[in-house]
Amino acid sequence: MSLAVAAPARHPLAGRIGLVAAVVVVLGEMVWLVAGLPGAALVSDLGAMAVSSWAAVLCVGAARRHPHTLRRFWSLLAATMVLAALGRAVWTSERLGGIDLPHTPLVGGLFTAGIVTGTAALLCSRAGPRSLIGQARTLLDGVIVGLALIPIGWLLVFRDVADADLADPLRTFGLLYPMFDLMQLTILVAVAGPGRPMWRSLTVIGAGLAIRAGADTVYVSLVAHGSYAPGHPVDVCWPLSYLLVGLATRYPPPACGDGEEDAESPLPPWWRVALPYLPVGGAIVAVMLSRRPTGQTPHLVFVGMMALLGVLALRQGLAANENLRLVGRLRRLAYSDQLTGLPNRLTFIRRLRRALRAGGPVAVVLLDLDGFKQVNDRFGHAAGDRLLTATAERMRDAVGPDGMIARLGGDEFAVLVAGDRPVSPERLAVRLLAALEPLPGEEDLGVHPSASIGIAEYGPQHASHTDLLRDADIAMYAAKAAGKSAYRTCTAELRESAVGRAELIADLRRAVDEGQLLMEFQPIVDLATGTVRSAEALVRWRHPRLGVLTPARFLPLAEETGLILAIDRWVIHEACRAAATWREHAPEVTVAVNIAAAHLCRPDLIATVTGAMGAAGLPPRALTLELTESALIEGSEAVLERLAQLRDLGIRIAIDDFGTGYSSLSYLHRIPATELKIDRSFVSRLDAGDARAYATVEMVNRLAGAFDLAVVAEGVETGAQHAAVTAIGCRQGQGWRYGRPTALSDLLPTLAPVDAAR
Repeated sequence: MSLAVAAPARHPLAGRIGLVAAVVVVLGEMVWLVAGLPGAALVSDLGAMAVSSWAAVLCVGAARRHPHTLRRFWSLLAATMVLAALGRAVWTSERLGGIDLPHTPLVGGLFTAGIVTGTAALLCSRAGPRSLIGQARTLLDGVIVGLALIPIGWLLVFRDVADADLADPLRTFGLLYPMFDLMQLTILVAVAGPGRPMWRSLTVIGAGLAIRAGADTVYVSLVAHGSYAPGHPVDVCWPLSYLLVGLATRYPPPACGDGEEDAESPLPPWWRVALPYLPVGGAIVAVMLSRRPTGQTPHLVFVGMMALLGVLALRQGLAANENLRLVGRLRRLAYSDQLTGLPNRLTFIRRLRRALRAGGPVAVVLLDLDGFKQVNDRFGHAAGDRLLTATAERMRDAVGPDGMIARLGGDEFAVLVAGDRPVSPERLAVRLLAALEPLPGEEDLGVHPSASIGIAEYGPQHASHTDLLRDADIAMYAAKAAGKSAYRTCTAELRESAVGRAELIADLRRAVDEGQLLMEFQPIVDLATGTVRSAEALVRWRHPRLGVLTPARFLPLAEETGLILAIDRWVIHEACRAAATWREHAPEVTVAVNIAAAHLCRPDLIATVTGAMGAAGLPPRALTLELTESALIEGSEAVLERLAQLRDLGIRIAIDDFGTGYSSLSYLHRIPATELKIDRSFVSRLDAGDARAYATVEMVNRLAGAFDLAVVAEGVETGAQHAAVTAIGCRQGQGWRYGRPTALSDLLPTLAPVDAAR
């Protein structure tokens, strides 16, 4: 919750006048006391009462106009200033009444109450600790520093003071004022804290406390040695400290963003942690040096050290309690998922290893959400987090006591089934799939993906828990390949297939560098004349062990692993070099190259294409880039702009496999295409006299004409198909009817008219 900036005072002129008057009072008192003018004691008393009363009024005003989180802070400071004014008034009345020792119980009580309210104000500041334990810890830190000052002060100030001079407890209490000042300064340093914007008000108040601490130290030294008299120049320091408190009310708190209270607190510096303990060493040394010739320790020092030991013990007790809470929190952070509350991967693996050591049946049910990335992309990560939380709750209800559920990371969950199992892993998978089905009304929200589940049961082929998790992962991907929202159990066949797939991916990484790829070309002919108008470049892989592999065997793996980019670049360069070669024999024959969807998103696509054409000396009009419908539909505005730039260069853009993706009239208006390639699935049905297939091809041909796009009929294999697409009006065709993919050396002789009627 952000704090509102404090509003200015309602009467700024009156506030400035009051500030000027307070400054004048302090300066006037300073001159009066230093000059030793008559009535210095009364001037000192009246000045302190006037400035503390003024500061109290300003603190009350600050409490009214500041937000609720700061109201208590200013109210307690106002009470502190009121108590200071009352204490000084009683002091003055007793002094004027002829009482030699102004430290009466009433004066001592008022000043003590002011110390309590001032300390409470510091603990209640916005930067102060929120919990009672934190406030107690900060208070004890201040008390430790204050008590450590007693033997140090005795050594430096009171060593020559006789015990008889400290017989009066009120007199002794008055000598402890510097200890209380130092305690409050320690608390202020602690609550200011590192990594927070420093509030100027606290800085000014801290300066006032430092001035008061110095004044109290001089005062108790003078009192201890019997040389203090009311009206001493040191008396001006107290109204000066009150003046700074009043001045602090003019500063607004630093602005903070929403949720600052929930933000992670920065680690304190080393000196902040060591602050309450640093003076303890000095106190021990002071005790040793304060011993009298008789070997006895002064009573005040002895009592102070006993109190210091007691407070240190209490502080360490709080530290031990805090350490225990931190250990518990660290254990929760280490072994549980913070979003769902489920055990995390570390806990799951520990339980799995324990179950494997115990023997008996063990199974892992691995679940991965389908389409979770789309939820994050469409609705944001907050919606994704809500979905994960809801999924965890449904899984808890579905599994119950029959297994241990864990979130392994991302959108991946696992269930450990071990020991005597009343329910089989397959039955649990069925229950999980049923539990994750969308409830009535959730289908319309679009934020409820399905799940794919893989099951692996421990067997002799599993040497460790990693093998079991690997098999569950293999089965889970098999479930995804089977259409998602399904489960599969890992078998030897699946395992062998996965191993072969992994080996193929490893071999594919070396294929480009080791020159294992080769290029073949399939002609695209003019249906009216049989002339070869173009050739599509098709990549093959000459695998050293498996022989020549078609694109269907390795391009999907290349797209999954990102290797498609390197393959695409190689194909573009090789195709441009080949086209430059055959254009020496057939200047009008162009080349068509398939571009993967991943390459469309690359900002260096244009540089890759133009670089390949430039290196081969191929003109832009001789190159056609073929892209699938799905790649074009999912493309961003940047992709469309990239295609438009390529089109402006003269490069042709073809929509491949038209009719099988997300065919839409609207995207034909946006994509700078020059031709459509009718998918072979429609052309193949023309043999059987399929009226719908005929109407589809005819409709696409007319649609292309309306958009001024060329048409290529793919997959023409028979004479009947050739006759049908020709009758429909398609200008170009591609397929085995006109030529199979072949090497460049075999393509060159065909770059002449062929008999289209054979």
